[in-house]
Amino acid sequence: MMNDTIHIPVLLHEIIDIFQPLPGQCFVDGTANGGGHAFALWEKVKPNGTILAIDKDCDLIRRLAEKAKERDARIVCSCGSYADAERIIADHGIKHVSGILLDLGYSSYHIEGSGRGFSFQKDEPLIMRYEPNATEGVTARDVVNEFPEQDLADIFYRYGEERFSRRIAREICTARKRTAIETTQQLADIVSRGKPRRFWGRIHPATKVFQALRIYVNEELADLERALPALCAALESNGKIAIITFHSLEDRIVKHFFKQQEKDGIMKIITKKPIVPTDTEMRDNPRARSAKLRVAIKA
Repeated sequence: MMNDTIHIPVLLHEIIDIFQPLPGQCFVDGTANGGGHAFALWEKVKPNGTILAIDKDCDLIRRLAEKAKERDARIVCSCGSYADAERIIADHGIKHVSGILLDLGYSSYHIEGSGRGFSFQKDEPLIMRYEPNATEGVTARDVVNEFPEQDLADIFYRYGEERFSRRIAREICTARKRTAIETTQQLADIVSRGKPRRFWGRIHPATKVFQALRIYVNEELADLERALPALCAALESNGKIAIITFHSLEDRIVKHFFKQQEKDGIMKIITKKPIVPTDTEMRDNPRARSAKLRVAIKA
């Protein structure tokens, strides 16, 4: 069972400080996970406020709903994509949204407890989908075993910014002719063979390939691009949207969207430069080290 200690919410104090939530307000957490941000916001908006918590992983949402009930917290839990948040907000009859939060980092739970192959740190089936039902949609196993070599190289380069994408794709295609690639350990070993050792650096040589596969199979960048206009539309006047990203691809999308919204007079950027974790937070929670927070307010 997942417990409260598995996932540590990133930039929590900064989020509360920026939102300045008041009793009776409504906030939307579009990537609710274990509820770290959601419960902190609830403490500020209770007793008459509302937190709408959304997550693709229905297991996480079910557990969050149980925790909310135990704590008598008014957290409305919905399984779905934040890309559909505008519809989900309307379905729950919510009229006024004071703030929307997206924490785009995949959760510690997915690494430690999902068993779906999000990390090379454990030898698990190559699934990498946020939805517990792996029979729906393409999986990482499908990609590495069935996609043409050129498509693999394109995915690794576009979504992982992997400079050795072609060599790695070639190595994968050679390996899968001998036997199907079924597990994270198999894939990590193959990728390591395809990347020259002198270029491994401080991170595991398979890091960027695993990132690329996760982004691709979950359509993360497409979801983000589709969601941003709808999320801003759902905000009331003076409502804020706060987005935490963990790599340059996401951050670039958010940065450019906010700039265009400001140019069009729809939003005003609060964070001219992204807010990053303090040294203390990075020491206590190493997974926060690449986080960047950007915030805009609706006109």
